[in-house]
Amino acid sequence: METLASAMKNDRRSRSHTRLFSYSSSSSQSSKAPLVLGFISCLAWLYVAGRLWQDAGNRMLLSSLLRENSGNRPRVLTVEDKLMNLGCKEIGRRIVEAEMELTLAKSLGFLRQNRSSSDQKFLAVIGVYTGFGSRLKRNIFRGSWMPRGDAMKKLEERGIIIRFVIGRSANRGDSLDRIIDEENRQTKDFLILESHEEAQEELPKKAKFFFSTAFDTWDAEFYVKVDDNINLDLDGLIEILESHRGGHGTYMGCMKSGAVITEEGKQWYEPDWWKFGDSKSYFRHASGSLLILSRSLAQYININSASLQAYAHDDISVGSWMMGLNSTYVDDDRLCCGSSRQEKVCSVA
Repeated sequence: METLASAMKNDRRSRSHTRLFSYSSSSSQSSKAPLVLGFISCLAWLYVAGRLWQDAGNRMLLSSLLRENSGNRPRVLTVEDKLMNLGCKEIGRRIVEAEMELTLAKSLGFLRQNRSSSDQKFLAVIGVYTGFGSRLKRNIFRGSWMPRGDAMKKLEERGIIIRFVIGRSANRGDSLDRIIDEENRQTKDFLILESHEEAQEELPKKAKFFFSTAFDTWDAEFYVKVDDNINLDLDGLIEILESHRGGHGTYMGCMKSGAVITEEGKQWYEPDWWKFGDSKSYFRHASGSLLILSRSLAQYININSASLQAYAHDDISVGSWMMGLNSTYVDDDRLCCGSSRQEKVCSVA
């Protein structure tokens, strides 16, 4: 009996040990399964993310290639586009023809209806550049070297015309134009360039409008352009003009040249710098502070104004127009307004 009881007890212990071992094994296996699944999930996530990143890169590359090549693809022109192109070409052709007819008419002596009714021939027309916001400067000049009222009339009797030169506002007829018109009614000392837009970027073109309009309005031996920051010694200037009276093709001023600025954004930048050769140097020209043209040169500008090239600076523009003419250059240091010479006829205000 004891042996039988002992055998049964040992059997129960063996079964209990077996169940414990089985439970431990199954518990260990069940704890490893989530780790394996998590690892596999991470690998799958990395694979999918990598493919998405690669696809995004491919899409960016394709879109950039499409953008680059879109400009090279031939554009299909509609009927409206073709008619517009033909219309623009036709308008351009008519403009060129009109400019040629205008040039011919001026060369034959027509279009002089603006000239003053008086048959008086003047010694000089002096144009002082001014702008819409420069009334204070104008009043200073009127109270210093520039005569007013009866004194102005007496000066004109001596053959000298002095006018402030200004164009029109971009918005024709606005308050800027009305202010100038009202000031001119009071002072009668403006030359208003109706065809010129008064703006900083349009300044290089102002010279040809001034010389052309002044030539149309007054018959003079000389036409003088002066900046609005220059004081003049009128008697000294008249003496210089008298000494050159009777000359032909006279181009006077403080002659200079200098380097062409080719870097955009810098002061005095010249957009057409490539036209000035490898040396990148300007030709000889009169300083823009004070320059003088004789009648024949002003007439040339008047006749050919429609086709004259304007550069970034008005003195360069005028100098380029003189290059192709048989003009006489007069380099007079008395016309150098920034010099220290005592006998000069102009100075920076």
